[in-house]
Amino acid sequence: MVKRIGVLTSGGDAPGMNAAIRAVVRMASHHGLEVYGIKYGYAGLVRNDMDKLSNRSVADIIHRGGTILRTARSAEFTREAGLLKAIEALSLNEIDGLIVIGGDGSFRGAMALSERGIKTVGVPATIDNDIPGTEYSIGFDTAVNNVVDAVNKIRDTATSHERVYVVEVMGREAGHIALSAGLAGGAESILIPEDESCSLSELCKRVVRGYQRGKAHSIIIVAEGFKPNGEDVESPGMYVGNYIREKTGFETRITILGHTQRGGTPTVMDRILASKFGAKAVELLLEGKHGVMVGIRGNRIVSVPFSEVFSGHQEIDRDMFELAEILSRP
Repeated sequence: MVKRIGVLTSGGDAPGMNAAIRAVVRMASHHGLEVYGIKYGYAGLVRNDMDKLSNRSVADIIHRGGTILRTARSAEFTREAGLLKAIEALSLNEIDGLIVIGGDGSFRGAMALSERGIKTVGVPATIDNDIPGTEYSIGFDTAVNNVVDAVNKIRDTATSHERVYVVEVMGREAGHIALSAGLAGGAESILIPEDESCSLSELCKRVVRGYQRGKAHSIIIVAEGFKPNGEDVESPGMYVGNYIREKTGFETRITILGHTQRGGTPTVMDRILASKFGAKAVELLLEGKHGVMVGIRGNRIVSVPFSEVFSGHQEIDRDMFELAEILSRP
């Protein structure tokens, strides 16, 4: 019987994490369960830093970005001694199940605990949307909307000055943010790690052709994991922008959006998704299901074994990429 649940947020923060925490606490309360909030992720779990949460504890947080439980990375937890301390903390507090809200690194920790007999359920929360087994993760929609908002503002000044603007966005090794924001923002070119066919010389020719056809400006979205001409560089946005300036002579400006993409109030989609995920995680523990991640497939909330999460790869939508290419032609 599950009577007491622990919940933590780990890894990079994502808008909607608070909505997920709220859903966990209130769904657990609905079923007569206690919830303990673990501060600072696995680092807090190792040092037994946790407090009991109530419905009042999670009032007025659904609209807030970040995470009220804070988040941190823990090198100690990755070692055997740290893992044993974490298990001991759960035992001391009589916690029967643990809900981990985070990305793939967080889920590796959850899987390690699961393999030691701890009942764990993962809730995917990362703006990168790079977790296999779920079509969307918490925070992705907000991040894309933040990028599109920035691109809209950049487009105003790009048109006024007839410049090329290169915008670097987050996503680690995945291009999901760049692709969705590029399509929604009407970018002229989208450079993502998954598209190995892109050459910068062809990109420059495309920019020149656009100007020859009367296009007043170009906006190019670059994913931070993109490798220009197959090279590993510190900032692909800077590299691409400087390359275009050098090869075409066009006035070029470079914007690296950075962590502005992570902040702000979560969108409606992220609030609803997080609420569904958090509630489902509690229900899975009550049903005796663990060692799994909550996900969404075809608009249905599902559970996915950790083994499946780590055996796959989150592919980009190739049809969307081709559509973006077609619609960006002047």
